[in-house]
Amino acid sequence: MRHTILARRYAKALFSLGKEQGKTSDYSEMLTAIASLYDGENGVGDALNNPLYPLDVRQKVMVKIAESVQADAIMTSFLNLLIEKKRADILPDIANELQVMVDKDQNISHGSIISAIELDQTLLDKIQATLEKLTGNKVILETQVDPSIIGGIIAKVGDLVLDGSIKTQLNGLKESIKGRE
Repeated sequence: MRHTILARRYAKALFSLGKEQGKTSDYSEMLTAIASLYDGENGVGDALNNPLYPLDVRQKVMVKIAESVQADAIMTSFLNLLIEKKRADILPDIANELQVMVDKDQNISHGSIISAIELDQTLLDKIQATLEKLTGNKVILETQVDPSIIGGIIAKVGDLVLDGSIKTQLNGLKESIKGRE
């Protein structure tokens, strides 16, 4: 929980700076690229977080990483600040929080579609257009196939859940029959 709060604070600060410069999307992309380095087995996360490495070595590593993503002075200073304050370990969390802020600022929602079979692109486009009308935001969809829902689809965008699956309808019918007994 503590990391989430700290990550949100750092992300909010970077978002504010990015908003002034008109670079919120750029900053989010840069942080996401750097955060992806943490997942690999290349030792980047260890090199930036391990207190056994001297501070100046960790700063040099971060400067090289900043150069690799073509970071400007603000982003480079931000990354250096994370090293100085020993907060480089929450960089992936900061990247996630910043992406949420950028999406909210640009009226973008993320959603998912679960269907029993693979859906064709024209149907997905129609579903996306309908969800965009319902939410008032641009919707980026992720698709999933789950044969256990038997048929129909389940659409989720934020708190909105539209369950048109046959499995749910059958369960509802089952409950109404039980209620009559």
